Amino acid sequence: MKDRLRELRKEKGVTQKVVADAIGVTESAYSNYEQGLREPSVMIIIALCRYYDVSADYLLGINSEY
Repeated sequence: MKDRLRELRKEKGVTQKVVADAIGVTESAYSNYEQGLREPSVMIIIALCRYYDVSADYLLGINSEY
């Protein structure tokens, strides 16, 4: 998931701070998700899917298509 998060954020052209604010976590927490140091909760995964407009399957690596 960490690689997909980084890829999606770069495609969107935003900073980690922008995403963190949008999904309601600290910049440090979001950075940890991208680095693979922490796993987001189910509620945060839902928020990430909505923010990036992707499925949970895609984000979790279950499906390679958006």
